[in-house]
Amino acid sequence: MAAPGVLVRLALLLLPLLLVCHRVSGFYVPGVAPRNFHQNNLVEIKAVKLTSSRTQLPYEYYSLPFCHPVNITYKSENLGEVLRGDRIVNTPFQVFMNSKKKCEVLCEVTLKTEESKLMAERIQEEYYVHLIADNLPVATRLEFYSNHEEEEKNKEKDVQFEHGYRLGFMDSSKFYLHNHLSFILYYHREETEENQEPTFRVVRFEVIPQSIKMADLKADKKGACTLPEAANSAPQEIDPSKENKLLFSYSVRWEESDIKWASRWDTYLTMSDVQIHWFSIINSVVVVFFLSGILSMIIIRTLRKDIANYNKEDDIEDTMEESGWKLVHGDVFRPPQYPMILSSLLGSGIQLFCMILIVIFVAMLGMLSPSSRGALMTTACFLFMFMGVFGGFSAGRLYRTLKGHRWKKGAFCTAMLYPGVVFGICFILNCFIWGKHSTGAVPFPTMVALLCMWFGISLPLVYLGYYFGFRKQPYDNPVRTNQIPRQIPEQRWYMNRFVGILMAGILPFGAMFIELFFIFSAIWENQFYYLFGFLFLVFIILVVSCSQISIVMVYFQLCAEDYRWWWRTFLVSGGSAFYVLIYAIFYFVNKLDIVEFIPSLLYFGYTALMVLSFWLLTGTIGFYAAYMFVRKIYAAVKID
Repeated sequence: MAAPGVLVRLALLLLPLLLVCHRVSGFYVPGVAPRNFHQNNLVEIKAVKLTSSRTQLPYEYYSLPFCHPVNITYKSENLGEVLRGDRIVNTPFQVFMNSKKKCEVLCEVTLKTEESKLMAERIQEEYYVHLIADNLPVATRLEFYSNHEEEEKNKEKDVQFEHGYRLGFMDSSKFYLHNHLSFILYYHREETEENQEPTFRVVRFEVIPQSIKMADLKADKKGACTLPEAANSAPQEIDPSKENKLLFSYSVRWEESDIKWASRWDTYLTMSDVQIHWFSIINSVVVVFFLSGILSMIIIRTLRKDIANYNKEDDIEDTMEESGWKLVHGDVFRPPQYPMILSSLLGSGIQLFCMILIVIFVAMLGMLSPSSRGALMTTACFLFMFMGVFGGFSAGRLYRTLKGHRWKKGAFCTAMLYPGVVFGICFILNCFIWGKHSTGAVPFPTMVALLCMWFGISLPLVYLGYYFGFRKQPYDNPVRTNQIPRQIPEQRWYMNRFVGILMAGILPFGAMFIELFFIFSAIWENQFYYLFGFLFLVFIILVVSCSQISIVMVYFQLCAEDYRWWWRTFLVSGGSAFYVLIYAIFYFVNKLDIVEFIPSLLYFGYTALMVLSFWLLTGTIGFYAAYMFVRKIYAAVKID
C-alpha cells in the first residue's frame, strides 16, 4: 500500500528552513552508506513489486511467470516496507560494474493458458514493474521536446521520468509484453590514489522496455541474441486464449556521470515542478496572514472594548444589565455531555499531533528520505505508539477538569477508541486484499506484531500518562459555574453547527489544498513525496489558521449567549476535514481511473481513515486554542 497513513499538513514561519529543505536529497542519509564497486563486480538487480494506479493492489514480482533464478531469496523487510506491499526478491539478471552486454537471453518461457490470461489482465490494468539496483529504483525516461518537433534532435529537451516500467501495452484490443529490457546504468568514478584500483558508485538506473517478437531476437544456443532494427521488428503478442512461447532478454549499457552519490536521488525526486510548491506556500502565507491579521485586529479591538465596558460597569453602582459573552460566565465552563469521549478524542488528537510534528521535522532534515525504504511508515507507527504517554496525560488532566471520576475507564477509552476504529477498518479492508492475493495485504505475523505494539506499548503508556494527568491539578478556570444552567436563546441560522463547519473549514483547507494534491499523488499514483520542508511550513500554517478560525467561531458563539462550546469547537475546528473528503471524491473521479469494486473500496476506506485522522488533528488544535482563549478573556473581566 502506498505510504500509509496519510495526514495532511501545514505551516509557515521560518523562511531559512525552507531553503534548508528545498533539496532534501543532496546529502548522505543516516544508515544508508555508499557502496563502492570495482570493475566487473556484480551489481544485483532486485525486484520490488508490481503496481497499478488503476487497481491499487500491489503484487509480488513472481506472481507473474517471469524468469526465476536458481534460488529465490526474499529480503527481510522492515515494518514500513511490509505495509507498503514491498516484497524485495532477487532476479536472474547478471549485471557487472562497467561491463556492457549487447543482448543476452534471460530464459525461454512457455505461458500456460491461465498464465497468458493473467499476463493479459495485468497489461490491461496498466501494471508497472519496479526493480532496484544498489537501492536505486528503475525509471523510464520520458522526453518532451520544447518546440514539440521530435524530429529535430538538436533542439532542447525536457527530460522526465516515471517510476518503474510498463509491463506491456495494448493496441487494437491486442496485448503486447515488454520482454526485452535495455538497462542503462550511470556510474560515478571515485577518486583514488595512483596505485589503487578505481572504484565506482551507481548513481542512476534507467530502463528502456521493448516488445520484440521471439523470432526477431535471433537467439543462439549460447544465450546471445541480436536486437533487430526498430523498423523491422514486430512486438511480442500475448494471446490470452492459448499458450504463448516467448523469450525474455536484456542488454546492459554503462555511462559515466558527474552526479555524485549523495545527489543520485535528485533525478527521481524532481519528477514534478517545484515552482508550484513555492506558489502554494506564498499563496498560503498571504491568505493566512492577511485574514489572520484582520481577524486578530477585529477581535482584539472588540475584546478590549468589551472588557473595558464590563469592568467600567462593575465600578458603577447602578450597572446596566449584562449582555454579550460576559452574560454566560456562570455556565461557560460547565462540563459538556460525554466528557470521557471528548477527552479521549482530544488525547488521540494530541498523540497524532506529536507524531506528525516529529515525523515531518525529522523527514525535513533528510533522515526519512525515500532512499531509506519504508523508514517513514515505520517511524510513524512507532512514534504513534510512544506518543501515547502524552495523549494519555492530556486526556487525563482534561477529564479531571471536566469533573470526571472514572479514570481507568477513561484511559481505556483513550487507548482503544481511535486506534480501534483504525484497526477495525484496516482489518476489514485487509480481508478483501487477502482475497486478491495481493502483497498489499498485511501478513498475519505482521498483524500480530502490530497488535502486540498496540497492547504492549501504546496501551500501557496511555494508562501511565492518564494516571499522572488525572492526579495533576485540573486546569484552573477563572470563573465559578452556577448550579442551575441558564436558558440558551434561539440562535440565528448562521450559528447552526453545520454552517459553522463549512465556514471554519475554508481557511485551513485553502492554505493546504495544493500540497494535498502532491500527497494524494504520492499515495495513490506510486510517486515519491519528498518536499518535507514545504510540508513542515504548511503544517505550521495549518496550526495558525485552525487556531485563528477556532477562536473567532467560539467568540461569536459566546456573544450569541450559547455556552455549549466544548463539543462544538472540536467539531467545527475539524471542518477542513469535510473539504478534504470532498477533494478526495473529486480526485477519485477526475484523476484516477478506478472502476472495480475492491480498488474503489480500498480508496474510500483509507480515505475515510485519512479524513478521520485529519479531523482529530485539526479539531484538537482548534479546541485547545479556543480553550486558552476562553480562559484568557474571562480572567480579564471582573465577575461578582
